[in-house]
Amino acid sequence: MSQASPTFEKIRYEVADRVGTITLDDPDTRNALSDQLLGELISALKLAREDDAVRVVVLASSHEKVFSAGGNLAAFGGDANTVQKFEGADNFVEAFKLFGRLGKPSIVAAKGHVLAGSLGLALACDLIVASEEATFGTPEITVGLFPFMIMALIYRNVGRKKTNEMLLLGERLTAEEARQEGIVNKVVKAGEFDAAVAEWAAMLAAKSPLIMKLGKDAMWRQMDMGLSDALDYLRSQLAIELSSEDAIEGVKAFFEKREPEWKGR
Repeated sequence: MSQASPTFEKIRYEVADRVGTITLDDPDTRNALSDQLLGELISALKLAREDDAVRVVVLASSHEKVFSAGGNLAAFGGDANTVQKFEGADNFVEAFKLFGRLGKPSIVAAKGHVLAGSLGLALACDLIVASEEATFGTPEITVGLFPFMIMALIYRNVGRKKTNEMLLLGERLTAEEARQEGIVNKVVKAGEFDAAVAEWAAMLAAKSPLIMKLGKDAMWRQMDMGLSDALDYLRSQLAIELSSEDAIEGVKAFFEKREPEWKGR
C-alpha cells in the first residue's frame, strides 16, 4: 500500500486493492473546507485520475462524528477582500467538476455529519454510504450566509420543494431522511459501516476500467444536454463501447459462465 504523500497536511491519500482513499484529516477544524484542504483534495483527485492502479475513489473522514462542517467560516469573516474571497471559491468549483470528470466512480463514506459545503462535495460524488448516525444539511442561512456554491448540486439531486426547504430553513436531515430524498444511497448501522463501504468499493473496482471511464464521462456530459442531443451523443458512445475488447470479453465471459478478464482496451 502506498503511503500518504508528505506534502499533504489536511488530507491523507492511500491506495490499496485498486481503491484510492482520500481522507479529510483536519479534525481541529472539523474538516473545514479551507483553501488548503480543498487544494490538497484537488491534487489527490488528480493523482487518482491518472493512476491506473486506482479503479475507484473513496472520500472519507478521520473525524469520528463529523465528515465536514463545510466551508471555513473564519475565512469568510476574515480580512480578505471581495476579489480574494471570490477567487477562493474556485477550489469548490474545481473539486465539484473533478469528481464528474474523474473517469472513475467515487463513493462518499459519510460516517458523521455532512454539512454546508461538504454536502456539495458529497453530491458531486457518485454514491453515498451513510452511517445511521450521520446527518445532512445546509445550515448557512442561520449564520447569515446562503449556500450558493452547492445550490446547483442539490437541485440536481433533490426535489425542488425539498431543496427550497433545506436552503431556506437550514434544518438537518437524518441519514434515513436523506436517503428518502435521494441524497444518500444506503444507510447502515455504525458497526457495519466500514464493511459496507469496502463492499461497494470492491464491486466497483472489479468492473472494466475502460467501460467505467466511458460511462462516467457520458454521465457527466449528458446531464445538462437537451434530450435529442443527449440521445445522439449516447448512441456514439455505445458504438465506441461495442468496439472495445472489454465489451466483447464481457459478453463472452457471460455466456461461458466465467469471470471476465479485463484488458482496459
